[in-house]
Amino acid sequence: MSHHPSHLLLSARFALLAFCTTLWGGAQAQGGVYSCIDSKGRRLTSDRPIVECLDREQEKRGNSGVVRQMVPPSYTADERAKLEAQRRVEEEQRARVQEERRRERALMIRYPNQGVHDKERADALSQIDEVIGAVNKREQALIGQRKEIDTELEFYQGDVSKAPNWLKRKVEDNEKQMVVQKRFLDEQAQEKQRINARFDEELAKLRQLWAAAGVRPGNPPAR
Repeated sequence: MSHHPSHLLLSARFALLAFCTTLWGGAQAQGGVYSCIDSKGRRLTSDRPIVECLDREQEKRGNSGVVRQMVPPSYTADERAKLEAQRRVEEEQRARVQEERRRERALMIRYPNQGVHDKERADALSQIDEVIGAVNKREQALIGQRKEIDTELEFYQGDVSKAPNWLKRKVEDNEKQMVVQKRFLDEQAQEKQRINARFDEELAKLRQLWAAAGVRPGNPPAR
């Protein structure tokens, strides 16, 4: 017969209460004071195990005040699994926060003000423009080559099928090279868009960081 989750939770709680009752009996027989800090940050003490601290360690001190024993948390198997999953999530969140802070520190060191950031953007775009310029020159050379080919094709009434094989190969090679150059130009245009998008995203983040650090975007930080 299946059990409703709430029934299972109640059973687990009853088991914990029974466990505590056993501990309480032992505590009364042996004496001592239990102490812990609960989930709200309060320091609690009692002459028996503290229900509010069943999810954490408790110190058990003797009459002299010396810690005799550390009482471990008391969980059901299901509660331990849930707690472990919660801890993993919290650790992952902490790791993400730490990584984000590390990235922000690195970003501030690399770009102490907007002038530095703008210069690096301009340098990156300039490199792409140099490549585009070289491709444009190559494209112009191919256009000139095609004009020469067309002049030679006039002898065959512009019909490539009537041209000799060597001329056909020149036509084919020229057309292939033009396709390659146009594709490469498109790729460089897309790369410029990616560069601008990355620097735009960084700049939006940096403006927040500079404002928090009291840095004017266009000026270096105060020494």
